[in-house]
Amino acid sequence: MRASSVVLLPHAPSSVAVARRRLSSELVDSGVYETIVDDASVIVSELISNALRHARPLPSGQVRVCWLRRGDVLELEVSDGGAMTEPRRGPGTLSSLGGRGLGIVEALSDGWGVRHEDGSTTVWAVLRAPRSSGDNGRSAPVGLHAVVPDLADFPDLLDDPNEDLCNGTRNETAPSRAYPA
Repeated sequence: MRASSVVLLPHAPSSVAVARRRLSSELVDSGVYETIVDDASVIVSELISNALRHARPLPSGQVRVCWLRRGDVLELEVSDGGAMTEPRRGPGTLSSLGGRGLGIVEALSDGWGVRHEDGSTTVWAVLRAPRSSGDNGRSAPVGLHAVVPDLADFPDLLDDPNEDLCNGTRNETAPSRAYPA
């Protein structure tokens, strides 16, 4: 199964809930396990929240949220107008009020990264998203979260760091930095 969505949302806090609802609805409708839907929703929420807090909007005044499901792999992306600093995982100490977002993304995903292209910054994450086998996606098989697949098992997924995951285009000037979980 190959399915994707691209959503342009206002650079505003209300966009987090809008993206979560749409992503969750589409993934549940496509038969993804609820636990994976929950993980994907948290990842998208963290990526959008980071874009709103730390970056400028795209020239349109929006952020772009994209998800693509290829087989059992779900790719999530959030694009913004960039910032003065590179998105990176912060220390996220127990006493800090923030700084845990990309740590959460790292914990829930199989890998994440950053790509820069034509005045925008895209932070992406990938995770396994197998379809449920007729139980309405209520629960994932035992141990599904315990085993992180080797991204080398998906050669078409990350073989070119300059590939735009959601629209299949390549941008030879857009270096990408990947952070495996």
